[in-house]
Amino acid sequence: MALEVHFEIYRRQGSKGGWLLHDVAVVRESALQLAQALMSEEKATGVKVVKETYNPDSGQYLSLKIYEDGHTKLNMHAAAEEAPHALPCFNPDDLYSYHARATIARVLHDHLARHKLTVTELIHRADALEKLEATGTIYQHAIQKIAIAQASATTSPVQHIIKSLNELTTKAVHRVYRDTRRNYFPVAKAGGLGGLAGKLAAADDGLYQLNGSLARHLAPAQSWDEKLRALLALVPEIPETGPGRTLLLGALDALIAEVLGSSAALHELIGETENLGAALLTLVELFLGQPRADGEDGSPLSVLTRHFADDVLPEARTAIANRITAELRSVRRLCPASLPDELKHLRRIANTLVTGEGKYLSQDDIIAAFTLRSRRIVANESIAEHLAEVQLADDKLDRLLLIEENIVGPENKRQLATFMLPIVTGAPFESRFLSPGLPVFARLKKLAALQTRIRRSGIPEQLRDDLSGHIDRIACEVETRTKLLRSVEEKCPHAVDAAVAILKLCASGVFTEGKLSEKARAMVMHHLSQPGFFTGYVSQFAHDSGQTNAEAAMSALMQTLVRAGIAPEAGLRSIAA
Repeated sequence: MALEVHFEIYRRQGSKGGWLLHDVAVVRESALQLAQALMSEEKATGVKVVKETYNPDSGQYLSLKIYEDGHTKLNMHAAAEEAPHALPCFNPDDLYSYHARATIARVLHDHLARHKLTVTELIHRADALEKLEATGTIYQHAIQKIAIAQASATTSPVQHIIKSLNELTTKAVHRVYRDTRRNYFPVAKAGGLGGLAGKLAAADDGLYQLNGSLARHLAPAQSWDEKLRALLALVPEIPETGPGRTLLLGALDALIAEVLGSSAALHELIGETENLGAALLTLVELFLGQPRADGEDGSPLSVLTRHFADDVLPEARTAIANRITAELRSVRRLCPASLPDELKHLRRIANTLVTGEGKYLSQDDIIAAFTLRSRRIVANESIAEHLAEVQLADDKLDRLLLIEENIVGPENKRQLATFMLPIVTGAPFESRFLSPGLPVFARLKKLAALQTRIRRSGIPEQLRDDLSGHIDRIACEVETRTKLLRSVEEKCPHAVDAAVAILKLCASGVFTEGKLSEKARAMVMHHLSQPGFFTGYVSQFAHDSGQTNAEAAMSALMQTLVRAGIAPEAGLRSIAA
């Protein structure tokens, strides 16, 4: 995804009740289905689904209501209904919501990575909270960051929000301390987790207890590899059906997603790679559920790959999608040592990733990520560094066209064309092809090949026509100076021989499209109209192919004309018997 997105499902009870957060989903369809189920089962008098999009640049969420239904609707102005509150959370339970856990992961990223902790472990383990409180500065800085961000969207003073957040987090921390002392979190025993989840599903705080149990289960793990291995070992214990399945699957999926959402954890799990491009390819293969090339069937990532192939862990898979797009949007080079290698990696990632387009990764998200990556490739510094390695003007144009073939975004391609135009119109490019030091056919074929790549490119039409026209002009000058077409006619005194020779040159890609190709085609049409042309062509065709059939000769001639860019109708009108 280009941005971090989740969907909050709210419900309303009674004609005057306010909105209560019921659940959070990462898949749009799941959120809509849950909201509709609440209405159909009469568990709410009103429901709505709000899409929350996190912008890492501003550090804020953009809220958009995408669905609402209900028997009663309050007469409240939309702006007032969606207005942000002074506090992001109101009671300790709110700190366990998806939104709150995502915020904690951002503001405490370094602390969590240093101690190899997930957010769920942190907010359910007394020993982890004690370490955080002992830091003092980190704990207070995290609260201040949240307060400042919240104050920018409200009229409440920062000091008031900080005080309220301190009171709220203190209550939540003391709750975990108290519950730990009284052994409130059940012990997760191997083989019994499914039954435990079934029992906890009926409790009001069943998810809180289950997460506390899972956090205790992960406490002995000292590395991310051990944590992921321990969590994946519990997946087979998920019940086939029932509330216990929903509860346990959701808890395990969220915990695995927290592990995979950590860049430090992924670095450890993937291991050392040649560069960022190789690491991204590994993530893409994992996301798509494609078996790893090294065949490590027992590794956590190999097990996770099989689960993704079966579409078992949607939130964890979304975390990988988020990480892929985040890395694509980052400023880090895929292959710092070589731009051509970077382009190869980018194309390979794009070709592989596009097959995973769907509910976890939309086409718009993929295009947005690759467009931003492409924008950095066409920056002045990158282009200057890339072109400095070659001296010849046509080699420079070759390199720019290679970039064009591997980037996306019309604005990026327009920017790239601004580097091409000075090269094509410059004196070095023209003198390179007008120099008699190179064979004329080699020069013309090179110009035609460059023009073909430009004509097939995604460069804006006006710039594409300008570039193509300049190359055609140079090709015309090359032909004029060398008198190529005239020399062909002089060597072929008969109209059939001259027409066939020029047609072969047209079909072999020697002439650029434009004035030069029009000149060659006009000469062909002139020779076609000479008296006795078709009779002579049939005779030559019979000599070359052994077929005396005039219809076969005409068919072969029409095919040759088409390859040379001449319409069959125009050829038929010109052919003289």
